[in-house]
Amino acid sequence: MLGEKLKKLREAKGLVQRQVAADLQVDTAYISKMEHNEKPVSRIHLTKLSKLYGVPENELVPIWLADKILQLVENEKHSVQALEMALNKVIKK
Repeated sequence: MLGEKLKKLREAKGLVQRQVAADLQVDTAYISKMEHNEKPVSRIHLTKLSKLYGVPENELVPIWLADKILQLVENEKHSVQALEMALNKVIKK
């Protein structure tokens, strides 16, 4: 999810992966893997990317969190039950 969003934002800014990689001080392959959802995006990189792309960080954080959650539960038999329990806990706060 986040990878696709980041790719669209990069392309909308007219940037190539090489430019983004230079800004994050990583290699171009890392940016490619992030955009293809093969590498997770660190919180620090998320902050830098939001600034680079000119979007509020709070627009990207929910997608980033959803990706992290999905990575944890997508192959679990009881994932829906676990998500419901977690959501109920979050709502009660």
